[in-house]
Amino acid sequence: MKADVVLAGVGGQGVLSVAVILAEAGRRQGLQVKQGEVHGMSQRGGAVFASVRLADAPIDSDLVPRGSADLLVGLEPLEALRYVEFLGPGGILVTSADSMENIPNYPPLEEVHRMVALVPDSVLVEAGALAMEVGSPRAANVVMVGAASVFLPLDADLVAACVADAFAAKGERVAAINRRAFEAGRAAVAAAAAR
Repeated sequence: MKADVVLAGVGGQGVLSVAVILAEAGRRQGLQVKQGEVHGMSQRGGAVFASVRLADAPIDSDLVPRGSADLLVGLEPLEALRYVEFLGPGGILVTSADSMENIPNYPPLEEVHRMVALVPDSVLVEAGALAMEVGSPRAANVVMVGAASVFLPLDADLVAACVADAFAAKGERVAAINRRAFEAGRAAVAAAAAR
């Protein structure tokens, strides 16, 4: 068993937090885990790219080779499209539908969504709206953790526990919002698959 995950977004969206949560869930499940930030700047507005590799056997590198990722998780749809070449055969793209227009001449969002839809096995998630529904726009990244978890060989309850632990120090209110955000992301993907 292996699952190679590429994560893409913009600084300030929590790409690295998503990577940490998924990697910790893999560790707790007893899997071999490699996590890496290949390049990017986690400052607000800069592009961020990270990887998480999960397997039941030793992993040689934290880098996911181009053309081999099982899952590409986008916290921003244009950034996700930038890394679509990393998807392997049968790979899945799951991305937030919400733009963060951090570059000049950002294309119309409808065009970006159309390009995402051209990727086989792609899912757009209304992460921002779902985060607002559960109580905080800042929880959009955790909505995407929930959405991604549907496609990973990780126990959902274990991932939810990692989410709760990641936010425990911020108090029960914040932890509860993020638990709901995780469940909202999972439910959104399940609803999309049912269509």
